[in-house]
Amino acid sequence: GGRRIKRSLALDMSSVRFLSTEDLERLGRVELLRDYLLEKGQELEAWSSEHQVDPASPINGRRLTNLGTFRAYIDCYLRSLGDIRQDMTFLVRHLAPGPEGIPIELYVFSGEQRWVEYEGIIADIFDHLLAALPEFGLRPYQRPTGADLERLGAP
Repeated sequence: GGRRIKRSLALDMSSVRFLSTEDLERLGRVELLRDYLLEKGQELEAWSSEHQVDPASPINGRRLTNLGTFRAYIDCYLRSLGDIRQDMTFLVRHLAPGPEGIPIELYVFSGEQRWVEYEGIIADIFDHLLAALPEFGLRPYQRPTGADLERLGAP
């Protein structure tokens, strides 16, 4: 009753960071993230209060990152699509970081089994996710191209 989608998107690890107050306000306007940000914000605030976290340093305590929030967004986005089966394995996860970035893997099932339509669903998902990356302050990992090397050598 489903066709597996198992693909990943490699992200540039140097673009991973903690979310700022401005980031949280901006991302709070994203409909699919509102509930997640509200729940996570309350959870982290309670944890920080309970453990008397000193907020002087961003690495004290627990904080939201752009990577974790993007992963949550992907989960919410996929759940909002009618083409993705909710009753089969549904997983959005980080894979091990390596020299080609940190992969975010989607492991879900499409209700569409016809090949052309199935490939169209995958293309639409990754088109959307790649276009959404800048909203989270993330960059895709990509090996340098000729244009990148040309820019580096330009006066």
